[in-house]
Amino acid sequence: MDGSGIYRARETAGLVVRGLAIGTADLVPGVSGGTVALVTGIYGRLVAAIGSGALGAGRLIRGDPGGAVRAFGRVDWRFLLTVVAGAVVSVAALARVVEDLLRDHPVRIAAVFFGLIAGAIVVAWWQIRTPGVVHAAMAAIVGAAAFVLFGLRGVAVHDPGWYVFAAAGALAICAFILPGVSGSFLLLAIGMYQHALGAVTDLRIGALLSLAAGAAAGLGLFSRLLEWLLERYHDLVVATMIGLMVGSFRILWPWPNGLGDEDGIGATLLGTPGPDIVVPVTLALVGCLLVIGFATWAAGSAARNRGR
Repeated sequence: MDGSGIYRARETAGLVVRGLAIGTADLVPGVSGGTVALVTGIYGRLVAAIGSGALGAGRLIRGDPGGAVRAFGRVDWRFLLTVVAGAVVSVAALARVVEDLLRDHPVRIAAVFFGLIAGAIVVAWWQIRTPGVVHAAMAAIVGAAAFVLFGLRGVAVHDPGWYVFAAAGALAICAFILPGVSGSFLLLAIGMYQHALGAVTDLRIGALLSLAAGAAAGLGLFSRLLEWLLERYHDLVVATMIGLMVGSFRILWPWPNGLGDEDGIGATLLGTPGPDIVVPVTLALVGCLLVIGFATWAAGSAARNRGR
């Protein structure tokens, strides 16, 4: 295998790992797959690929096959399908594991993700091209509002129909490309988290198809809007994302119950640290440093590749 082939294989392996991480993150209330994409350096590429695909699908629906072909031709299919495949495999393989960890070790799991999001906030701030007071103010305002909103809990939905699963999929998929907003938490807020997780773990095909259809529709609509906003107001959009990540600390605060409550998942009560404090704090620090270290390595690797 020549040098280009080795590089291509390494890039594909890296994209698979990123997809696995995105899928795992989206299983956890309070953690966004979009945050993982942002930290690992593929966020802009992911939004552009999804946006081009959505544009092609829209033109196909409107009866413009020529325009659809041109739009689909601009999609980086190898990149997009590799990342999505990794995310799908992760969700299918780890849904049961994540469900058990959230139930059995809520404080420590919350601490890990608390640290990961703290590191992601640092990395996201680095991505603001010309940071200033207005961006810090935007992040603070959005963070305060999100902190309050994320404290709200929805009433559980009983025996949801296919259309409820479709609507839930359309809402939750926004988190796939929006850092700071957790798809799992949005499902939790509307009372659909346990139903969606159960559909994955129990392989309920009808519910899964409804979720997928809703997600496809929601992703197509939202990705185009987000791409437009990033092109014109990049720094303000990133500052808003940082605020959303700050607000998610409301969900990820490890005490009193971490990510678990009397119903199993999703506490937003804030309490003082309990007797189990050393290990959670250590896990949070390690998670934070890992994210910053990985982002620094990824940025250096990208710079070296551009210089070749």
